[in-house]
Amino acid sequence: MRVIGCLSGTSLDGIEIAAADLTLEDGKLLTRPLGSRSEPYPGGLRGDLEAALPPARTSAAALCRLDALVGQAFADAADRANEALCEGAAELVVSHGQTVFHWVEDGHARGTLQVGQPAWIAERLGVPVVSDLRSRDIAAGGHGAPLVALFDVLLLGSAPDTRGALNLGGIANVTIIPGAGDPIAFDVGPGNALIDAAVTHLSGGAERLDEGGRRAARGSIDEPLLNRLLSDPYYALQAPKSTGKEHFHLHYLLEALSERPAIGGDDVLATVTELTGRTVGDVCRRHDVAELVVSGGGSRNATLLASIARAAPGTVLRRSDDYGIPSHAKEAYAFAVLGFLTVHGLTGSLPSCTGAR
Repeated sequence: MRVIGCLSGTSLDGIEIAAADLTLEDGKLLTRPLGSRSEPYPGGLRGDLEAALPPARTSAAALCRLDALVGQAFADAADRANEALCEGAAELVVSHGQTVFHWVEDGHARGTLQVGQPAWIAERLGVPVVSDLRSRDIAAGGHGAPLVALFDVLLLGSAPDTRGALNLGGIANVTIIPGAGDPIAFDVGPGNALIDAAVTHLSGGAERLDEGGRRAARGSIDEPLLNRLLSDPYYALQAPKSTGKEHFHLHYLLEALSERPAIGGDDVLATVTELTGRTVGDVCRRHDVAELVVSGGGSRNATLLASIARAAPGTVLRRSDDYGIPSHAKEAYAFAVLGFLTVHGLTGSLPSCTGAR
């Protein structure tokens, strides 16, 4: 099948789309990437989404509008991708939509909500659409995340040494593939979430990200602030576990900064960048990860990658590009694969990774 996968991640960067020819033959899934695209949300849609995210209050009316408008934006983007990448011959679209809330309580995922009504895509392209990918896993007792773990295991295969696949989106998630035994996966904590929140706040909204980690590179790490952030109980929880911007958001950071009011902007960015680097590095050391394959927007942040390398000196860092999957589009390709498996009646998650039955 020729499949289009699309999503918008927790960083709200826009709509990420990838297309692939997928063939299941003799127990092997062959993936031929056809290309990828990234499109910003039209008009003020990104701002409307941000205004609806926790800890802000929202309404059923606002969510209804967002569900329709995001669905229309995805339909437009998928239609353009179909023509540009698939010669108008896509047979399936897989749409993750935009997460607006991931409900975790007492260490258990209770529900998850993505907006982006898939009917708009089905009407526009006239092909089946797989959507709402996380809820079934949660209903089966899992966290519904990280769903990309199955894709990571298929992509990296087995090896004598432990390998990991890290996605640095708004939230950092990792899949650990040991030389022997079952893989595990979980959300590590904030990937770019606090970095982006700090940049947006410090620039008054003029900037959205620390391009290449340049501002963080100019700053100095504030150890008291870093230790305050590292004391979050989430990091001590056992896998499987998941989190989101419901937890790691601007007000979370501002509360910590209220105890260190004199820190300069670049120092704040250096510190929250180091937070992500150290928490990822801790995971690599704890699981003796020999090789870590990195993808997502954070893979372009040189300061963040250097922080991970310092925190995990025994781990070799590579990008998913080395395995044939562009690092900026890995999740879109992953959802294309999950949708393909779904329509063929095959499982779309790994119980040892998400905790589902």
